[in-house]
Amino acid sequence: MTLPNDATHQTATLAITGMTCGHCVAAVRKALDTVPGVSDAAVSVGSATFAVDANDRARVLSEAVTAIADAGYTATP
Repeated sequence: MTLPNDATHQTATLAITGMTCGHCVAAVRKALDTVPGVSDAAVSVGSATFAVDANDRARVLSEAVTAIADAGYTATP
């Protein structure tokens, strides 16, 4: 998957601890799907990469970290 990285979108990456299996990946992906401004999320054990609206990057990252924490994992930029 190619993530957009242009004037309106940027790629963001979060390191995620606590994911150990496919179920964990699905739970993190589901959590990211709830965050407005996240698109094209690619989640693997240990990390998540996704496109964010460049204008709201800080807000989207903060909300993504919170959503992932609510799912039971720890995410750091």
